Amino acid sequence: QVQLVESRGGQVQAGGSLRLSCAVSGRSFSVYAMGWFRQAPGKGREFVAATRSSRSTYYADSVKGRFTVSRDNASNPVYLQMNSLKPEDTAVYYCAIEGDYRPVVPISATRKYNTWGQGIQVTVSS
Repeated sequence: QVQLVESRGGQVQAGGSLRLSCAVSGRSFSVYAMGWFRQAPGKGREFVAATRSSRSTYYADSVKGRFTVSRDNASNPVYLQMNSLKPEDTAVYYCAIEGDYRPVVPISATRKYNTWGQGIQVTVSS
């Protein structure tokens, strides 16, 4: 059974940095895309960043230039480095592993992923 566990969230002041980790167990994730999503109170789950097995990366416009997703296919975990954090980045952050490999499904779509972590809180104060 595949399990994903996020860690290293927390509270930080605006302009600060955090690095989230996503540990994967039960399956080698080297051939799968890995995604990061977030959900703020009262809002839907939104795409943040993703990385394919080729290590190519994708970002939402709102985080481009501030966040960096990285992976080492030989080892865990998958990271999300978040710099220049803003209050609007406050949300529960989730990592997820690809389940739908069809190219027609965008890497930014929640339906592309079939296993999710439990989520971790990130709070950015002004």
